[in-house]
Amino acid sequence: MYFVDRSIAVIKPKQPFLDWLNKLPDNEVTLTLEDIRSDCTVLMVPEVNEQEDGIAYVDDMADRIFEMELASWTQDDKLWPRVRNLKTFWDWFDVEIHTVLMDSVDQDIHNSPTADHGLH
Repeated sequence: MYFVDRSIAVIKPKQPFLDWLNKLPDNEVTLTLEDIRSDCTVLMVPEVNEQEDGIAYVDDMADRIFEMELASWTQDDKLWPRVRNLKTFWDWFDVEIHTVLMDSVDQDIHNSPTADHGLH
């Protein structure tokens, strides 16, 4: 195993995100909060020693993270909430910061831009 010089942020949707999601016109299945919080987005962030430093980094990226989370459910930004400020981000998401990241795979990590995966 290898220490990685990154920390991670787990982005967990809250009830307002679920309410928006269940109102999408093409949504054929009613999801629960448990459904959408069981397999969440995990972001590598710069290595931090304090969770507050990780939260500050997420604050700086909140617009991009918010849009990425919305786009993962619908690419039609006309269906996105109009107000997507920092307060709304924190109303819609919990964030867990984990300061230690270990790599248990003895192979290089391959990177690709989020645009290759349908994300902004």
